[in-house]
Amino acid sequence: MPYIETKTQSKEEASRDSVIVRTSVLGIAANLFLAAFKAAAGLLSGSIAVVLDAVNNLSDAASSVITIVGTRLAARQPDKKHPFGYGRIEYLSAMIISVIVLYAGITSFVESVKAILHPEAPDYSPLTLVIIAVGVAVKIVLGRHVKAVGERVHSDSLVASGEDARLDAVISASTLVAAVLFILFSVSLEAWLGTVISVIIIRSGVGMLRDTLSQILGERAEASLAREIRQTVCSFPEVQGAYDLILNNYGPDAFNGSIHIEVADTMTADQLDVLIRTITRTVYEKHNIILTAIGLYAVNTKDQEAAALQKEVYRIALSNPHVREIHGFYYEREEHLMRMDLVVSLDAPDRPAVVLEVCDALKAAYPDIKPLITLDTDFAED
Repeated sequence: MPYIETKTQSKEEASRDSVIVRTSVLGIAANLFLAAFKAAAGLLSGSIAVVLDAVNNLSDAASSVITIVGTRLAARQPDKKHPFGYGRIEYLSAMIISVIVLYAGITSFVESVKAILHPEAPDYSPLTLVIIAVGVAVKIVLGRHVKAVGERVHSDSLVASGEDARLDAVISASTLVAAVLFILFSVSLEAWLGTVISVIIIRSGVGMLRDTLSQILGERAEASLAREIRQTVCSFPEVQGAYDLILNNYGPDAFNGSIHIEVADTMTADQLDVLIRTITRTVYEKHNIILTAIGLYAVNTKDQEAAALQKEVYRIALSNPHVREIHGFYYEREEHLMRMDLVVSLDAPDRPAVVLEVCDALKAAYPDIKPLITLDTDFAED
């Protein structure tokens, strides 16, 4: 669907990609700097925790490289093989980073357990403590910055990297605490602290991986976004209702969708054509979402009895606790037929059974009119 606005969208996407790349490059530089100094401090002091922290910084640098590569690949233009683009590659890069975090946590746990079973007394120097403290400060600032940027530009990879940096700050801080305790009381707790923190990292890695896989599988659109789109569509005076909104995600902030609207049964084809094109353009401009299809429901306007019938049918259908909505109602007098869509909650134990219950209730109330009911779903259901 050719839009002139697509040029503006490309500029916005390019700006977003540049922000992600710049932030990732900053993360690479900071992590390589910290890795070098921590490795030196760890080897000089004989601290396994500090050495592992340095290795973790290297894995963070690798995560930033993956973010850059994923962002570049996701920016590729649609082609015949992938007509909806490559935006979902960002989810794959976020998944890889989650696996790296999980692997780092497992490795740290194994090494910490080894240190508990075969303890070695570390030898901390003032320089080592300073390096660790600097590492904590840098990681806190870096983590907050990267995560904030990731949330602002909707980059799961940056959010994951920022969360990883925050966990690194916790690791380094615990190492610093363990070093101070060893210097003051000659009690070595770094291996035990490393074990506890490793479990926290593993738990975080599992959570990040679970969230990313959920996005790859396909999550429902946010209810607030769905409401905003419906409100935009219903702002047109010709539209009497907007339903059946379906949004398909093809990457961060990349949605294609479809919707049904209720309009008067007196509208002509040329009027509908203008209305549909205007709605499509307006939704794109306000929400950056392309509506690839807009379906139509006709509303009885030439039959006053149909309006009274509709009101009573709605009352009967909505009396069922699992019915969230009824729409698309149209009464065909000559055929003695009333057709409608019934939105049944996803929480209902047997959704088709709910439709049958409503159908039986309508038959009992109107034995001379045949109800034709379509089971429908609210894909943005709270």
